[in-house]
Amino acid sequence: MMIELDLQSEIPIYTQLMDQIIEGIASGRLEPGESLPSVRSLASDIGINLHTVNKAYTLLKQEGFIQVHRKKGVIVVQKEEMPQVTEHYLAKLGQQLRPVVAESLCRGLNQEQLTEIIARLYNDIQPQDKE
Repeated sequence: MMIELDLQSEIPIYTQLMDQIIEGIASGRLEPGESLPSVRSLASDIGINLHTVNKAYTLLKQEGFIQVHRKKGVIVVQKEEMPQVTEHYLAKLGQQLRPVVAESLCRGLNQEQLTEIIARLYNDIQPQDKE
């Protein structure tokens, strides 16, 4: 799994790491049941503090994207165990998108353009059928 972090970004490193792991799962680059590197190994490989990786893994576990086993290590949960859409998630999504929509409006982006961008991102991330 290729992780690219922007150390100059205002987005915390653990958030960037979480986002990339979730995108890897969503895109199919990380398969259900696949093992992820240990905290130490990933921290060493990408050159960040192991507490940062531990925080990302802990939050991913709390949200239901990964499981941590003493013997098996860190693994991606099975598809049927993935977190589902809940009222709480929809509220969180609305909170996260609201500033993006507001800035888009201020910059003159119309609803159709914003919808096209979202559709393009959705299609870029969504796994393609392997026939």
